Amino acid sequence: MADEFPKTPLLDELEKGAWPSFVSEIKMAAKRNAASRDLLGLLERSYREKIGHWKHGGIVGVLGYGGGVIGRYCDVPEEFPNVSHFHTIRVNQPSGWYYSTSALRKICDIWERHGSGLTNMHGSTGDIILLGTRTDELEPTFSELTEVGFDLGGSGSDVRTPSCCLGKSRCEWACYDTMALTYDLTKSFQDELHRPAFPYKFKFKMSGCPNDCVASVARADISIIGTWRDDIRIDHDAVMEYAEKGLDIQKHVVNFCPGKCMEWTGKKLTIDNSTCRHCMHCLNLMPKALRPGKDQGAVVLIGSKAPIIEGALLSSVLIPFWNPQPPYSDLKDLVGRIWDLWCEEGKNRERIGEFIQRVGMGNFLEMIGVEPIAEMVAHPRENPYVFYEEYLVEDDGEEEEGQN
Repeated sequence: MADEFPKTPLLDELEKGAWPSFVSEIKMAAKRNAASRDLLGLLERSYREKIGHWKHGGIVGVLGYGGGVIGRYCDVPEEFPNVSHFHTIRVNQPSGWYYSTSALRKICDIWERHGSGLTNMHGSTGDIILLGTRTDELEPTFSELTEVGFDLGGSGSDVRTPSCCLGKSRCEWACYDTMALTYDLTKSFQDELHRPAFPYKFKFKMSGCPNDCVASVARADISIIGTWRDDIRIDHDAVMEYAEKGLDIQKHVVNFCPGKCMEWTGKKLTIDNSTCRHCMHCLNLMPKALRPGKDQGAVVLIGSKAPIIEGALLSSVLIPFWNPQPPYSDLKDLVGRIWDLWCEEGKNRERIGEFIQRVGMGNFLEMIGVEPIAEMVAHPRENPYVFYEEYLVEDDGEEEEGQN
């Protein structure tokens, strides 16, 4: 079967319709690659039998690294020898996913020589995903990748490859330089990225504004989302221009404001910035008329994840406003304290958000040396983990600590 193009009636069905099909891409690679041909046959068999034929057969990697390679083995190697090993390599992407065509060609050429030729641009963490190679090809692939300036990304219980939106390089809403911060964190945490030593994975994701184009609030253990502290800037002439060109400002802008902070008289738009939620709805609808304030920075959130063992979590506010300035020592110091605590007290495969749920937010904040503040609670009485302490002074002058 390895030398013949397999018949794939079930996979062929996935090529029908208006959307591009991954089956077509595998078939294209299969014309010149034996591993891709066997992959087609194995996948057809999995569809026919309704079971997967992959197994995890142990840890594989490159010398000196514990992450970056995900081991995959076929459970019927005698029938599909060219995918008996089919390891995935994660390659650290550049900040903002900016490539030159020359760099992309070099990656593809390397992968044609050493792997299946199949790629995924990009994985959910952000990496370039090189799909399918043998164990004895891992070191040569890694060597050639480093020669052209690429490194492996994270996998396993380590810092996953930091990723970001394109930030100020192209986006008018960006409130801080996401790409600079991502590059700095990637360089600073090389050891934590390549050598798994944590209870489980840890992700940084940077978004330049509350639109959160990399969905950090739902997927990152540390989410850094751009924001501003002062008033939204309004160009009243531009607002009137939108109205004159047919935008129903009352219906489509004001009525959909979650903070109910906007008022439209038909002649003038006013915003009560004290109740603005920074949702970006009005700015997205009227980009020529509304701009973020000038006092810009970021909010740092903690603890989101997708559902695996426990349910999904969204991030909680850790620092309501932070001014990201190189070398970002304040953030790195805070992250270091979080890691020290989590590595000492966390359970195996327990994300930081689950750890906070287990020990309580109040205890967590106390142990990392952060004071609880109102911004950590989305709605009154919603968060049972944060408690505020008051200090009672006795008549004899001694302080007695009490808790609400």
